[in-house]
This record gives sequence, C-alpha cells and structure tokens, in this order.
Amino acid sequence: MFKPATHKLIASAAKARSAQSFSAFYATVRGFRHDPEPPEDVEHAAENDFILSILRSNPSARDAKSYLASFGARPRPTPARTLSPPPVLPQQQVARDVQFATAEEPKPSPIISSILDPVHQRTSLVKLQGPFTERQLESIARGMVYLQKLGLVSVIIVEQDRVPRGEEGEREIILEETTRVVEALEKQGAKTRPVLGAIVRLGPKPGDDSAASSSQAPAPIPEAHTFPSDLSPIRSALRAGEIPVLSPLALDSFCRSVRVDANDVIAALARGMIEAADFDRTQPPAETHPDIMDNVDLTPMRLMIINREGGVPSYARSGLPHLLVNLDSEYQYIHDTFQSTWKATHPTALGNLALARTCLAYMPPSSSAIMVNHRAPSSLIGNLITNKPAVSSSLPHALLQGNRSLTFHTPTLLRRGLSVEVIRDHANIDKAKLTRLLEQSFGRVLNSDAFFARLEKDLDFAIVAGDYAGAAIVTREPSADGSAPPIVYLDKFAVLPSHQGDGTVDFLWVALHDETYGLGLPFSVNPNGGKEGQGEGRDLVWRSRANNPVNKWYFERSSGHVRMGDWVLFWCDAEKRLKTEEGRRASAGLSYVEEWERGRLAMWSHVVPKIASSWK
Repeated sequence: MFKPATHKLIASAAKARSAQSFSAFYATVRGFRHDPEPPEDVEHAAENDFILSILRSNPSARDAKSYLASFGARPRPTPARTLSPPPVLPQQQVARDVQFATAEEPKPSPIISSILDPVHQRTSLVKLQGPFTERQLESIARGMVYLQKLGLVSVIIVEQDRVPRGEEGEREIILEETTRVVEALEKQGAKTRPVLGAIVRLGPKPGDDSAASSSQAPAPIPEAHTFPSDLSPIRSALRAGEIPVLSPLALDSFCRSVRVDANDVIAALARGMIEAADFDRTQPPAETHPDIMDNVDLTPMRLMIINREGGVPSYARSGLPHLLVNLDSEYQYIHDTFQSTWKATHPTALGNLALARTCLAYMPPSSSAIMVNHRAPSSLIGNLITNKPAVSSSLPHALLQGNRSLTFHTPTLLRRGLSVEVIRDHANIDKAKLTRLLEQSFGRVLNSDAFFARLEKDLDFAIVAGDYAGAAIVTREPSADGSAPPIVYLDKFAVLPSHQGDGTVDFLWVALHDETYGLGLPFSVNPNGGKEGQGEGRDLVWRSRANNPVNKWYFERSSGHVRMGDWVLFWCDAEKRLKTEEGRRASAGLSYVEEWERGRLAMWSHVVPKIASSWK
C-alpha cells in the first residue's frame, strides 16, 4: 500500500521518459510498499466470501474436471529410483498429520477441494475500463485476488474512458489511475508490479503485411505488436507471484512512449504472449530460485473486460445483454442489429466485441472472453470454473424473459465459436464425417446404410457446427393415418467429446430452436443459413433413454415430457402459436389443454417408439 506522501514522488517519476528513471521509480515504489495485515475477522470474512462465490457458481463434476485440466497437477517424468533413505519429517509436521488422522473432521466436497487447491498458474488479460470509484475498485480488486487464489493471474491494462487521447496531461492522469488500481489490489493483500513503461510497439509486426494480403491470415492483425523480449516485465512479475498492472502506452516509430487505445495494447499482448509461450515450450527447463514460480503459463486463457456498460445489448432481449456469442457466425449480425440508441448507453460495446474477436483468434480454442459490469465481479469466478455464461442461452425464451437473474448487469460470454450451417439436401451431408461424429459422441457403431437410406427419404434438415464438431438431424415422421402434418422429429443431437463444454451445444440448440419451434418470432432471425425467422413455428419432438444423464438438460429446455417404458418422450411447443393465442386472450390465459393439442400426444406416443434404431 502506498503512503500519502508517496503520491508526489509517483507523479514526478511518471513524467520521466527514460528507462533509468522508470527503474528508479519502480525501485522506490517497491521500497515504500509493505504487505498489509488485515484484522483476523476481516480476513475470515473475505475467505468466507471467496468460498461462497465458488459455491454460487455451482460447478459440476465435468466443470471441475475441465478446471483441473488447466490448473491441476501436470504429469512429470518419473525420477530415477534411488536407494537413499526416506526423509525425516519435522516433529511439528508429524504431529499435525497424526492430529488430522485422528480428528476425523468432515471432508469438503472433492470438487470444491480440487478447485481450492490449484497447482498450475495460468494467465488472463484484463481490461479495466474506468473510471471507477474507490468502492468499485475495491470490489474489482477483490475479484482479481480471488481469481489469483484459483490459479488465474491477471495481467491488467488500465483504461480511462473520460480522458480523450491527445488531451493535455493525459499521461499523468493515466499513470495516476494505474497507481489507484495498484493501491486497491494491495489493500486486498495482492502483490503487484506497476509497469508504467511501454512494452508494445505501434504498427504491424514485420511480415504482417504479406500475411494480410494472403488468404491464410489467421485473424485480424492488431494495430500494435510485441516481441518475446519486450515481455520481460510481465514474465518477471508473474514468476514472482505479482499482478502486473500496465498503462496503455506504446512505442511509436521514433521510440517515443505515447498513449494509445488500450484495445491495441491488449490485442498485441494476446498475440505476443501466445508466441512467447510457444517459444518457452521449445526451451530446456532452467534452474530457478525457490521463491520464483516456474509453473506460470504465459498463454492467456481468458480475456476479461470490466467496465461500467456491461455486456453487448441484444435486440432479441429488448436491450438486455447477449448471454453467449458465437463470434464466428454472429459477429457481423450483432453489428447489423446494433441499435443507434445503444451507442449512447454502450459506446464501447462494438469496440470491445472487435477486441474479443481479435484476441480469441490467437488464443487457444478453449479460451473465452467475458464482458462484465463492475457490479458483478463474482461472475468472473463462475466463468473461470465453468467457462459458461451466467444463464444458458439455449433455455426457452419465455423462461429467460422471466428470469430475475437476467439483468442489464448480466455478463456476456464470447467464444471464438464455429460456423453454423443448415443443410436441407441429404446429398450435401458428408456421410463419413457425420458417421465419425455420431459414433464418437454416442460411443456406438452406426448402422450407416440404414441410417442414410432413412435420411434420403425423411430428412427435413440438418444443422452442422464447424467441420462436423456437432450436428442436429431433424426428420419428418408421417402420422399414423397420414391425415395430420408430419411430426418434426429430432433424430440425432450430437457433439464431439472434444467440443463438449465449449459452447457448441448451446450454439446448436439455438439454431435448432430458430428452425423449428421458435420460427416466426423476431428473436429467431439469426444468420445460420436457414429460414432466418421466416415461417410458422412447428412443434419439435424427440425421445431419449430413461437412464440418459442428458435428460436433465432436456427437461430444462422442453415444454413437456411423458415416460414410455424405457423411453422419455420430450417436446417443445411452437412459440409463435402460444404467443399469438396468449395475446388474443389477454388476461384469460391459456387452457390446460388447448384444442390443437388434443390427440397429438397419443399420435406422438404411437409413432415415435416405432422409429427404428440407428445402431448396430
């Protein structure tokens, strides 16, 4: 924590531009800093709040497994066997082990225990988009400290929206804002390292011009770049267990340190840290000091944008935020549907959307970005552990509209995502890739000849995510007597095991909703290559084994279900028909069984169980 008298020293040091002045400033700040010692009751309260934040995220076993894959112990080479005698434990350690063995204290949940004991440190890029009050900074800093306890060390870039670039004294204001963030973090017990010099360089990286002109450019090229050697301050801070806090500065072509848009710094760091981490993996392990952490991965696995606006507003939710964004297929459509009134309430939303798209294009496929209001810092913990949105975007629209947890402060989760394509001609389906997807997803052998012969005759449409990372197959099943319209039947819904938990399931189900029971409503006008909201909604029907663990997920998304021996029959009612009827009857509401519903359950129960199995 900084003493009041230190501010004048900081302000004068911030004006110095040379490396020598910066080094002297940093040494002075380190000399004034001391580790805060909060009162015991405050410390316990903070710890309880930390654990409650984890419990509120409600992590499943799959979530914990995914979390441990990133933060748990990594397999190490088995050391050569030696005949040296076993080490002797200190008496205090022996006594403590004996006491633990005999006390028989209740053990916490293994999921929570594994989350509370991270082994491997990972990094995240955090855009702190102020200005914030002292109380707001305190809340944000507490969230950053919680994330560090869970194994995610933040690299923070401070932005000050209310100071236009080019304004006189802007540099001093930005450095002062950076100092406020450092103080807030250290009050929460964190160790920090202010990085007040430029570590990125303006302009494209050498060779980027030729890459941009080719069709192989992997992503939008950032407006700035960095080299592995430039990242020494960040690397050093992370290895020392400190949170680096950066000002949005860059070196121009004359090697002058100038203020730039924080988005340019973050995009350059996302790319540069990935390249540096790849380089590190090619180097032999080096001996490190005992106090230096050698298990920090520079690869950023999260991008966090903390601001006062919150997430990206959605036309489908009357201005409430998008819950989950598939950047690959929705990026341009979000731009096209962004209302002019939102430019006043969310002036940086589209800029942050572009930042997420650029960064995630370089970051690993499992990475995600989150845009969150400063009022909801605890949601960052839920995102870290589950890597899921606060509320699933594939839940029924009526349920989302009535969900009190969905507010203007609900964060937006962004994934690189996959393309989503609707196929209506069976001849355009890649049979080999679909077979591979179904067999890997279900763990069974497909009766390919019978299955594809059936699709040739009964296919309504197929939705394919990416290169067959997931698919939904919908068929038209004739009614018993042929007098009623065909049943819209979800024959297969599958996602590759490698893509389970990365949002593909929600992307697929939302597209399925838009093509069937959600058809005809404004929020179903999505760019998935299908009908784009045009037409009348149709009831969707499917079956699932009674012991299928996925049924809980189906229960939450279906309108109803009925058990039929070894099967459970699910359905989703056409939403436009329900909405129209509700509007016509006003306060009278719908009947328990409407006229159009009579007889349909009996028809479904007669037809669906007789559909032949697709497996050998």
